[in-house]
Amino acid sequence: MMSRAETFQELRPLLFSIAYRILSSVSEAEDAVQETWLRFEGVPAEPRSAKAFLSATVTRISIDVLRSARVRREEYVGPWLPEPLLTDPYQDPERSAELADSLSMAALVLLERLSPLERAVFVLREVFDFGFPEVASAVGRSEAACRQLAVRARRHMAAGSPRFEAARKEREELASRFFDALREGDVAGLRNLLAADVSMVGDGGGKAPQLANAISGAHHVARVLASVFPRMALVGITNEPHEVNGQPGAIFRDRDGKVLHTLALDVLDGQIQMIRAVINPDKLGHMGPVADAWAIDREVRQARRAARPE
Repeated sequence: MMSRAETFQELRPLLFSIAYRILSSVSEAEDAVQETWLRFEGVPAEPRSAKAFLSATVTRISIDVLRSARVRREEYVGPWLPEPLLTDPYQDPERSAELADSLSMAALVLLERLSPLERAVFVLREVFDFGFPEVASAVGRSEAACRQLAVRARRHMAAGSPRFEAARKEREELASRFFDALREGDVAGLRNLLAADVSMVGDGGGKAPQLANAISGAHHVARVLASVFPRMALVGITNEPHEVNGQPGAIFRDRDGKVLHTLALDVLDGQIQMIRAVINPDKLGHMGPVADAWAIDREVRQARRAARPE
């Protein structure tokens, strides 16, 4: 028989994945998982099912954290986006489509519209396929109430949640062309890859220069991208292709390798439908040392002035 610590470590990827989808925060999900371990460690009797006990515990903790986080998000400066996640530690081949769709930034932003209970029920039932008795135990409601919560949550999610059906290779090729055009400042090349009604949003949280609050339209977005990123390259900013929340994207780093921001692309019907940039330093620390975005912005402005012909 495994020890409690071994059992917990085996289930830890599942617990983190549940918490992250409820909270949209890597740091808060990690804290919720740690608190779950402390409660598991302190239970005198061995639970009948460690998985059921731990999943219920991390769900309840995450619901409480989300309720308090809602207040902070109402006062958030500028557009709010989830903390970017580079790799989901939990994998289940039988639920791969549900896991991938629920991890995307598009889905996480939609989940923000749900109440904490609706969100928890949706995550447990629709994403991880928990039975309603387990869901009811986890959220402290009757099975009938959980079924109603699940119906409401599905209705909200179905109304606006896209399914990213493009093959991985197709998405990666499109993203590669996008980042090539971005580095070259190729307005026409970028415009050809963007949907006509593409939108771009940036999350700086008032703690970093905004890449873009919210702009839309292929022409406008392409011009902004082509004007900003080549200037950043002048001061040593590079981009590292990487999936962000299961979608094609990149991590942008300064000349010392510190994280400046992430960029995630929603690809649908062979075009880029949405671009999301997270530059708030509070949301990037889990990926390593974070760059000083304000200092880089000043450096970019100075390089731009120096490059102007007299």
